[in-house]
Amino acid sequence: MQNFSVSLKKALTNLNVEVIYSPCELDKVLIYSADVNRPGLLLAGYNKFFDTTRVQVCGMVEMSYLKEISAEERRSHIRTLFAVKPPAVIVTRSIPVFDEMVEYAKEYSIPLLHSSENTTQLITAMNSMMTVELAPRITRHGVMVEVYGEGILIMGESGVGKSEAAIELVKRGHRLIADDAVELRKVSNRSIVASAPENIRHFVELRGIGILNIARVFGDGAIKPSEKVDMVVQLENWDGQKNYSRTGLEHEVTDIMGVELPLSVIPVRPGRNLSIILEAAAISNRQKKLGYNAAEELIERLGLTNDIS
Repeated sequence: MQNFSVSLKKALTNLNVEVIYSPCELDKVLIYSADVNRPGLLLAGYNKFFDTTRVQVCGMVEMSYLKEISAEERRSHIRTLFAVKPPAVIVTRSIPVFDEMVEYAKEYSIPLLHSSENTTQLITAMNSMMTVELAPRITRHGVMVEVYGEGILIMGESGVGKSEAAIELVKRGHRLIADDAVELRKVSNRSIVASAPENIRHFVELRGIGILNIARVFGDGAIKPSEKVDMVVQLENWDGQKNYSRTGLEHEVTDIMGVELPLSVIPVRPGRNLSIILEAAAISNRQKKLGYNAAEELIERLGLTNDIS
């Protein structure tokens, strides 16, 4: 799978960081790892399994250790840190930077930054942003909407009614994330986040009408830049020979980049109100996540539990 990068400037968005030295503009410094590292073990002399692609953050522990050792040892350890050529070194908590750090930052052309931020807070903020920016991703044909707080990825063949359903949902107060092309990012082993490619964000194509800018037509409250995918809905033309689920007891799933997501196959034919059906699907999916299944309750009321098992 393709490797992605994010600029150091973007990784430090909204963080209070001062540049002490950088060989170039921060937007030209590229980071390929979402993990941020504290180089305590490296500074203590243990360098096995050290990942040189991670930004290195020196906080109170690392700087106190360097202050307590001899000047010769400190110089050697700091040189070791910069010699492995990490993307950048950041010193937090407004702790004074050692002169040796500036010297070796210039020698090895490594950005050296100073921050007043708390070490843990800075690492958490950088990790959160870079996890999304560097996540493995694919693009799929479909529509992504948020309905009652549930992220629904609507799939199906061209012309089946995905965009029309999205427009109706937006009119009913829900929000559009993407139409036609949906960018899916695997931000963890359990989560997929969907967004729209930058160049088509907020636009919807309606056959017979043309292109609509949802933000302009319905306002900024009708759109959202990204949303976690909570379920997938597959729209398909009604097939009279196919046996569609009537109770919801079946637990169908679909796999996206190794993450299993609930799947509902919804048949489409004239007279069916897709927007209301999708609202019901969102509510049902949320109830199931909270541990309630209406079909199971009905089966229990009818005393058919043993028959089902």
